[in-house]
Amino acid sequence: MPRFEPHPEKRPAIVAGASSGIGAATAVELAAQGHPVALGARRVEVLEDLAGKIRADGGTAFAHRLDVTDQSSVDDFVAAAEEAIGPTEILVSGAGDIEFGLIQDMAPADFAHQVQIHLIGAHRMAHAVLSGMTARRRGDVVLISSDCAPHPRPWNGAYSAAKAGVEAMVQQLRMELEGTGIRASLVRPGPTVTGMGMNAAPEVVGPLLESWQSWGLARHPYMLRASDLARAVSAVVGTPRGAHLVLVEVQPEAPLRSLPEDGKES
Repeated sequence: MPRFEPHPEKRPAIVAGASSGIGAATAVELAAQGHPVALGARRVEVLEDLAGKIRADGGTAFAHRLDVTDQSSVDDFVAAAEEAIGPTEILVSGAGDIEFGLIQDMAPADFAHQVQIHLIGAHRMAHAVLSGMTARRRGDVVLISSDCAPHPRPWNGAYSAAKAGVEAMVQQLRMELEGTGIRASLVRPGPTVTGMGMNAAPEVVGPLLESWQSWGLARHPYMLRASDLARAVSAVVGTPRGAHLVLVEVQPEAPLRSLPEDGKES
């Protein structure tokens, strides 16, 4: 006899931050795996377009406004999602944005807002689904972190601190949820091409990149695609019960080195 009942073939999944980047790619990936997906973000018109594409490809998708800094918005989103696609089996929480800047120059209100989005928003999402998962004795809670959590970068404002908090929270959750059937996991991206931070001014980006290079934090220019992280999330939630991918860190592969004329790597 198996130690655990297997997961259902179709597992309703909710994705916070699904309007772009890693969240959008994850929603598409999970839908392609046959799971119904609920898409949450502030840009509802973008969500509706993505949900339409998923349905056109044969998947099941539901779009609803979500602001993770607003408790009532989180509650409304989860209630609407579960009514539309069923009780949540998978939570992927990756809503967020970044405001670059030096910590000493960042206004406390701006610093707090970043923490609200990345850390407290992730807690709101987990809190909204964990009681139902506990009653069903199964579920996957996947929070998107960053390699800035273990290795902070200058000019990241509150982002590194907030993501470090996310990692501590999930590590604690994993201990507290042991024996409940719920797996709390982290997916930790390295440098990734997304829309996050792309509106930063050149006078900020220049010093930022220089400081990253001086600290050895930018070894090469290659970056991950959002789809790379979506596949990592799929691997975490697709692992059969009885095993738990606690932390998956994904880094971009470096460009190939050139070979000298003798054919040997330099």
